[in-house]
This record gives sequence, C-alpha cells and structure tokens, in this order.
Amino acid sequence: MTVGKLYLIPNIIADNTQDAVITAQVKSVLPGITHFLAEDVRTARRFLSSLKIYDSIEPLHFDVLDKDTDPSVVRNLLSPVFEGFDMGIISESGCPGVADPGALAVRFAHDNNIQVIPLVGPSSILLALMASGLNGQHFAFHGYLPIDTREAEHSIRSLEKDSRLKNQTQVFIETPYRSNALFQLLIKTLGGDTLLCIAENLTGNNEIIKTAPIKKWRNANKILPKEPAVFLFLAI
Repeated sequence: MTVGKLYLIPNIIADNTQDAVITAQVKSVLPGITHFLAEDVRTARRFLSSLKIYDSIEPLHFDVLDKDTDPSVVRNLLSPVFEGFDMGIISESGCPGVADPGALAVRFAHDNNIQVIPLVGPSSILLALMASGLNGQHFAFHGYLPIDTREAEHSIRSLEKDSRLKNQTQVFIETPYRSNALFQLLIKTLGGDTLLCIAENLTGNNEIIKTAPIKKWRNANKILPKEPAVFLFLAI
C-alpha cells in the first residue's frame, strides 16, 4: 500500500488574518487531507473552518500532539499515513516544527521514510528577524528564558556576552501575560548600547516593530500590552 505524506500546515499568528497570510498553496493542499495532528483540536477546527474550503469539518479526524506527548505514541498517531492517508500537522500559531512540538512527528517521519512537505506560512521568529535590522546571517533562537528572575538575568547577561563576541542576534519569545515583565528585565539588565527589537502582534492590525538601543528604551516609559511578542537583541 502507498504510504501517505506528512504536510506541515502553517496557522495564523494574529486573529482574523487568514485571508492575508494563508497562501493559495495551503488552501489547495488542504482539501486532500482529512487526518490532522494539532496542539489544540478546538483551535485547529476553528482555523480550518475559517478557511471555508471544506463543506463540513465534522468528518475530519484530529489527534493531539503537544508538549506533553510521549514519543512512544507518535507511531500510533501517524498510523493513518501507513494506511495511505496524507496527514497534516497544525501548529497552535505559526509554522509547525519551529518552536513547536510538531518536530516530534517530523523526526519520526524522517526515520520511517515518510515524505515531509512544509507549506509556506507566517513565522513570527523569521518575520521579527527580517524587520529588526539586526544580524540576519548569524542568529540564535532560544525559546523562552527562565521564569525565575535571577536565572533570567543570568541568561540575559550570558546571551549578551555571546552576542558581542560572535556578532550574533539573540532571539526569544514570551507568553503575552509576561511580556512586559521580560521587557522591564531586559532594559534593566542589558548594556545601554545593546540594540533591542520588540515585535508585537506580528501580522495583526496593531503590529508594532521597533529597534532601538537600550538607553533609549529606558527613557521611553513603554509598557507592553498583553500581546504575543518576539524579542531580539544584538550587543555592539
């Protein structure tokens, strides 16, 4: 029997932007897929329904693949592929496999000769890097910084040192409700000449992207809203 393919399906990163950021390629591929893995099934169903490409989403099959998924169950989750069905992985936001648990299924696919097909879509990390004006040829993504303040300060100082030595842009993200606390910690901890970019609510109607030295951020009295944000800095 023919083995199915694994499609990596990008999701929106700001509400109500599917018409602007979801490509015709994605919309042309999706009707041929009826089996999906998703971080949150309810969100995935809502996303697919918003695209208006299925007569009904009720016949579609969904299983959960999230940060708590045990690697031992991935084969079972991908069993439809071995039955000849194409499958799709839908991230909660942005592109599967990038700061995303979908990488677990993608790794399994490579180990088992399943063709992996990434589809073009919005990635907050790359969009922020593109718009930052910082070094886009040498950068590192670090996910989330530690929640503990002292540990976070230590990480920031260590990353700033690496940035200066390697001319490397440091990129990380934070949950919306902690964005402002992290911003305040960054402007307190980083050196005055270090360049900091904050990219808020990327692709949304209230998108804001701003790069400035820390010494200017300190005088700006800015308070970050509880919106998704990407943080980037480069020590010069």
